[in-house]
Parts: sequence; structure tokens; C-alpha cells
Amino acid sequence: MAAPKGAYQALPAAEAQMQTPFNGKTAVERSEKGAVASSPSGRCAIFSQALIGTLYVALWISLSGAVIMYNKWILVYYGFPFPITLTMWHMAFSAVLATIAVKAGWVRSEKSMSATIYWRSIVPVAVLFAGTLWLGNSVYMYLSVAFIQMLKALMPVAVFATGCIFGIEKFKFTTLANMVIVTVGVAIASYGELKLVVLGVILQLAAVATESTRLILVQILLQRKGLKLNPFLTMYYIAPASFGVLSILWIFVEREAVMAHHFDSSLWWVLLSNGIIAFGLNLSVFLLIGKTSALTMNVAGVIKDWLLIGLSALMFQAQISGLSLGGYGVAFSGVCWYNYTKLQAMQAKQAQLAQQPTSPLKKEGLKDPRVSP
Repeated sequence: MAAPKGAYQALPAAEAQMQTPFNGKTAVERSEKGAVASSPSGRCAIFSQALIGTLYVALWISLSGAVIMYNKWILVYYGFPFPITLTMWHMAFSAVLATIAVKAGWVRSEKSMSATIYWRSIVPVAVLFAGTLWLGNSVYMYLSVAFIQMLKALMPVAVFATGCIFGIEKFKFTTLANMVIVTVGVAIASYGELKLVVLGVILQLAAVATESTRLILVQILLQRKGLKLNPFLTMYYIAPASFGVLSILWIFVEREAVMAHHFDSSLWWVLLSNGIIAFGLNLSVFLLIGKTSALTMNVAGVIKDWLLIGLSALMFQAQISGLSLGGYGVAFSGVCWYNYTKLQAMQAKQAQLAQQPTSPLKKEGLKDPRVSP
């Protein structure tokens, strides 16, 4: 850890430069790291890590796009207009595979998980998760994939508003101005949509609302209690509860229609492949953890959104007006700036923490007598 400002003033300039930490490492350590990186083996290792990270990002983009396009095809073109049933299948399939992974010891379960924590923290998140997936899948029956991606640009606006309500986000007029730009851009895109269905817009906005609330509750109910769930553990704990919530909805909304529907013999193969791709998406997120930065993920998300807009026009002949693209461009610029400012704030906070001095007593593992028990 770095010492307070001025602590190295008595040292010669060269010696102070070598001993003053920067990003958690002294100049000596940085020079040693640089020497390793400049060696042939070091360059090879860096290239291998960059290549692996790039492949993981490409895998995530491919699987994320595949799940969205596949769900659209199943619900609209294949003849399976049952979004709750499809979402229940995803939850059941993911829960079974995640349970196998945990019980086989491939993924460690959360030891601090108790029945009280499960019902108070996991179940509320699972309810919102089920709502987001159900509403998100229902939208495919009314709107094009391209327009759905445009409406999803409102997610930072919803997260900011929900975060301010719950006290997670600090209200700033600069951020509010950013959110206004995003909202105006989405409004322009909606005005230019050639096949706008009001019900579809309402469903997508509801999905954005439930997802933003879920993200805030994850911070309040899980992260603040020290529960860190990777994608496997998320499916292990949340998918069964989400399945239960969806089952109740299914009984009242889709049960009779599903029972009366005549299904094609290829349905099980379609659902199996769809479930495998959906679970593969969770696996790709698991592989990405610790391999890429937040900036890389944001850039990858932007690339994915534009690719989906293009694929929607190519595969499903979605008609996209120039006004919609222009509006999305405005919203897109606002989202990019929001992500940039959030990333800068995170880096500034990390740098501030790195500059805080470490007590000599802490280094020796002793308790500071000035601190009350």
C-alpha cells in the first residue's frame, strides 16, 4: 500500500521513484514485470491470455445472440407460442445441470446459505428473474429483435432510477442529463418503428423494470451479505424458485392452451438444443469471469446489440427505418458515455483505496488499541 503524500520526500529522487507504489506495485516490481513481459516466454503468455479472452468474448456474443434469435424463431415461426412454458423449460434444464455440477464437486456451493437467507434474499430475486425472462420472451411475439434491442437501451435509465429510489445510486444532474439523452433517443427510435405494437412495448418496458429492480436487489440482498454467486450457483439457487413462480403463472395463463395444442414430433429436439444453448450462455459467462475487464464486456455488449439488429433484418426481414436507427444512435451514444463515466468512477475509487496507508499494526496482524472492539 502507498504511504501518505510526502513520506518519500527525504529519499533521493531516483530511490523514491523506485520505492513509490503505482497501481499497487513499486517501480522495481513494475520493471521486473516489464522484463518478464518483454521476454519471448512473457510475450507468448500475454498473447495466449489475450487470445483466450478474445475467444471467450466471441463465444459469449455468439451464444447470447443465438439464444435470442432461437427464442424468437421458436415462439413466432416454429409454432410454439408459449413463452411461460419455454421459460420454465430453460429454468428446469439449467437447474438440473447446475445441480449436477454442484453435487459432483465441480462448483462449490455457498456454505453460508441458510433457509432464512434463501427465503429473504434468493426468493425475491428469483421472482423478479422469472418475471424478466417471461416478459422478455413474450415480447418476441409482438416486436422485432432489432426494435427490442433498441428498447433495451433504457436499462441504464431504469437502473439509475431504481438505484436512486433504493439509495444505491447517488443522484447527479450530470447523470440525469445522460439518462434524458438515452430516453430521447429511444423515443425517437420508437416513433420511427414501422411495426410498433403497443402491447409489445409495454411488455418490454415491464421487463426492463423487473430486471433493473433485480439488479438492485442483488446488491442489497446478496452482495452486501457477502453472497457472491457465479452463473452456476445462480442457476443452482435461483432457477428452482423461478420455476416454481412460473409454474403458478403457467396454470392460470397457458395450461389449457398447451394441453390442447398439437405439437410437432421435432419439438423435443428443438427444446433440447435450445436448452443446451441457453445453458452454454451461462457457462460462457462463468468462463469470462476474471478473464476480461468491465470495459471489455461493455464493448462486447455493444457489438452484440448491433449484430442482433443486423441479423434481425437479415433473418426475419425486420423493417428498420432510418429514423429508428438515428434514434438508437442517440441512445447508444448516451449509454456508451454512461458506461464510460461509471468505469472511470470505479477506477478512481480503486485508486483512492490503493492510496490509503496501511497501519504497521495491521501488517503484523495486531489490533490497533485506538480502535474500539
